[in-house]
Amino acid sequence: MTEVLSNISPPPGAVASISDASPVHYTVKIELFSLLAKNAVEKYETGVFEAGGYTWKLVLYPSGNKSRNVKDYISLYLAKVDASSLPLGWEVHVIFRLFLLDQNKDSYLVIQDAAGQERRFHGLKLEWGFDQFIQLSTFNDSRYGFLLEDTCVLGAEVFVRRERSRGKGEVLSMIKQPTAAFKHTWKIENFLKLDEKRQESQTFSSASEKWKILLYPKGKDFGMGTHLSLYLAVDLETLPAGCRLYADYTLRIVNQVKDRKLDLSAKAKHWFGASRSESGWTRYVSLDYIYQPNNAYVIKDICIIEAEVNVLGISSPF
Repeated sequence: MTEVLSNISPPPGAVASISDASPVHYTVKIELFSLLAKNAVEKYETGVFEAGGYTWKLVLYPSGNKSRNVKDYISLYLAKVDASSLPLGWEVHVIFRLFLLDQNKDSYLVIQDAAGQERRFHGLKLEWGFDQFIQLSTFNDSRYGFLLEDTCVLGAEVFVRRERSRGKGEVLSMIKQPTAAFKHTWKIENFLKLDEKRQESQTFSSASEKWKILLYPKGKDFGMGTHLSLYLAVDLETLPAGCRLYADYTLRIVNQVKDRKLDLSAKAKHWFGASRSESGWTRYVSLDYIYQPNNAYVIKDICIIEAEVNVLGISSPF
């Protein structure tokens, strides 16, 4: 039977008790605990254990979780392991208890959320626990028995209350400092002999993404018969299912004789994905204009088209 500790303050939002029973799911014994801090071990992750049909681990910050500005405390958390193997949109609601052995009395200090509060683990939240698990001054005080002969024992119990797979979701990751735009040049020979069939450039890469230029020599849709149509398309065969790319791109037809400032250039931004894999212009340039020899866009039956692509963001499902 447990009794409430009266001389140790629990972490905010938590309750403390003592128990004669050992933790049923996992125990870790740490010898020469002081050497963790001396050797600049800021974080220690235990081995994996199973509870409630799921895999878990403990995450210990022996001098406090600096990323949360914790000082003078030990931080201890429960973390979900192998989340990528779970169904899309998974959620696991658990009640967990973290243990610290009082070696003087052979009993455990038990810390858990107040009022038996459940914690929801999911793809965006894989860790719960206590920034201020126990004050270091208390932990190091031999009268409490938590650290004797530089050795301590921690543990955990995890009880799954309910679980479910929820609807689809996504993660949008904008790129803070995009790399320089990738440029691809497509040299099209026998350009004047092309009919209305769609032409595709070779696939080219921009970082980990693959693209191609689409050309309709005699136009498409509203440009049919009067304009050249030009598009950029993402390669769906290499794009992970459900992913979308936000890209800043430029397509241009090169002026082969005169100043490059006379290139026919167009710039746009677009979300590329399975439902909208291409973006561009049905009326990129009139056929009369591009075929005019003096304009120097088709020389010796060759047309040169360039593409520049810069990915600014990625949306991925979870």
